[in-house]
Amino acid sequence: MSDLAIHHTSPGATFDAQYPAIPASFGNNAQALEAANSGAMLVDRSHWGQILVSGEDRLRFLHNQSTADFNALEPGSSCNTVFVNSTGRTIDLALALILENAVLLMVSPGQENAIFQLLDRYIFFADKVTIQKTTQAAFSLVGPQSLQILAAAEIPSGFQQTIDIDGTPVRIVADSGLGLPGYTLFMDTAAPQIWQKLVALGAIPGGEECWEELRIRQGRPAVDRELTADYNPLEVGLWQTISFTKGCYIGQETIARLNTYKGVKQYLWGIELQGSAEIGSDLILNDTKVGTLTSCCGQRGLVYLKSKAGGVGLQVQVGNTTGKIVDIPFVSHEYYGG
Repeated sequence: MSDLAIHHTSPGATFDAQYPAIPASFGNNAQALEAANSGAMLVDRSHWGQILVSGEDRLRFLHNQSTADFNALEPGSSCNTVFVNSTGRTIDLALALILENAVLLMVSPGQENAIFQLLDRYIFFADKVTIQKTTQAAFSLVGPQSLQILAAAEIPSGFQQTIDIDGTPVRIVADSGLGLPGYTLFMDTAAPQIWQKLVALGAIPGGEECWEELRIRQGRPAVDRELTADYNPLEVGLWQTISFTKGCYIGQETIARLNTYKGVKQYLWGIELQGSAEIGSDLILNDTKVGTLTSCCGQRGLVYLKSKAGGVGLQVQVGNTTGKIVDIPFVSHEYYGG
């Protein structure tokens, strides 16, 4: 168990089998969720996968493997990008940090092997590219007071930079992972000390249960739920991650055609449920299936809904209950250039 995981075993922390070193809850879910909206919540994301891509051709290589325009990025910048298969179906949504001599990819928990194998498959003999899986402690400050917490800790909050905190190099990127204000920090050592410092300055620890509720309320898609081979990035609503002008990449032809001909037939939305419902339940409107419930936490969920059925405000049957379609801020439903 890592030093940070040992620190998490303080009173109040509970764990589950999926991520045994990451708290499911600190026993303060309501307080942590309120902090994400009006203060600053601190979440351990060390179980998210990390892949380091280096070599002279790294940007060109990643440019050809995912949806973002890597050739336009400079050291110190970052972006979200989607890895898709040859038919444009989603594999994962990743955060890419453009370093001075490499690119650090932060991928979804459990996806590092799949993304590593995907990238390795397309490295050819002449490519000056090296990929390796890496592990660092990583945690995110989420909420409008994140900047003040960093300032109180005397941590500069530039868009992306590496700084020294109590003798430890820490990389900071202005991305909370949830579409809410915040920052993500990466470090090789001294994670417990830095965690404690941020908590002492007012950050409220939050566990996986809080992350999942915020993810659903914001509409951030998750692997095996909204990010599967059944859906493409335009149906997910990840338009902000896609360059329609950069040229060829894996899956580009399908995605470009869907955009050009406005061929997206279903979209990801939020839903407010009147009662409990099981993930995978059909959405029924006038005795016809119009969508599927893909994630659920309490009485909020995420659904794929057929475009022709409607949007915000639509009332549908979901299993033994009903629900109302609501907007989710992480995604959008706009056509590029349309």
